Amino acid sequence: MDVYVVSGFGIKPCPVEDLEDLLARPDALVWVDIPRCDGRTAMVLSETFGFHDIAIRDCLERNHISKLHVYDDHVFTVLHAPEIGSHGHVHYVELDQFLGPNYLVTVHGPLNPAVDPAVAYLDTEQVRKRIENGRLHPKTPFELSSAIVSALTRREINLIADLAKQSGDLERKLMLGQVGADPEPFLEELFRAWYELLAIRTIAVHSAATYDRMAKLVRSLPPAEQPLVADIADRFHQVASMADGQREFLHGVIEFFQTRTSTHMTIAAEALSGTSVQQNDDMRRITAWVAIVAVPTAVTGFFGQNVPYPGFGENSGFLASITIMLIIAATLFLVFKRKDWL
Repeated sequence: MDVYVVSGFGIKPCPVEDLEDLLARPDALVWVDIPRCDGRTAMVLSETFGFHDIAIRDCLERNHISKLHVYDDHVFTVLHAPEIGSHGHVHYVELDQFLGPNYLVTVHGPLNPAVDPAVAYLDTEQVRKRIENGRLHPKTPFELSSAIVSALTRREINLIADLAKQSGDLERKLMLGQVGADPEPFLEELFRAWYELLAIRTIAVHSAATYDRMAKLVRSLPPAEQPLVADIADRFHQVASMADGQREFLHGVIEFFQTRTSTHMTIAAEALSGTSVQQNDDMRRITAWVAIVAVPTAVTGFFGQNVPYPGFGENSGFLASITIMLIIAATLFLVFKRKDWL
């Protein structure tokens, strides 16, 4: 647990033992940053700050959606930041905040073990360094919280920008015909980017809903700070809108790929069908000619038997066999011709 006092001179680390005295000073802006909530820190949240058990339980457990609890003298929020993991999986990096009259308590996690713990502190660490360097001078807890959330939304926008670049590369590869013979790797990359945009949009929509509701419920904020709530909600709406737009672009790329593939398959099927028809015509002609040619073989084979038959050993028998062959062959030819097999 890190305790800081934020003033116009910067940010000053303080011992945890001085926390109660610091909270008793209405002129002090106290920032308590908790890397992870456990039993000891939960006791501090309960006994020193007097936070509600439900809010403390939300700090101890992983939450999969944004939350808002409004109390008489403080507000509790649960937000998430997206972190792209392996194989396109999007981790929800949780940040819980308690905003009181003169304090801000930020609680990180719990985190998925697969996520680098340093990811959880990117936004708070950036704000702390800005205060140290004199580039940021928050005067109230909500101004400090707003700076942290603004850093979070900038990271989300940067993620969308990276995915937009990746989407453009995929679209260019498709238009230039560089997908290759095996489209599976291309499609996997395409759908992975689409899913990552969907996850970022979902997180932003939940966060925007939280701050929209905060704007309606919180009455303890000074009038000068109430526009900050609307501004943060607007930032999250912007992130959701940008993710939606980029997702629609990728959806168009997917539809174009599917349409082009279907068209190629249709053309190939038509060509194959034409080839099949031609092959059937050829087979009919071959069959017809085989049937005609088989007639002389059948007749001569019959009359070639070494047994007596009408006209055996006489010229009349020979002429009869030729006549029979011609009649049957001519009949088959006419039948096949009529059926358009020849």
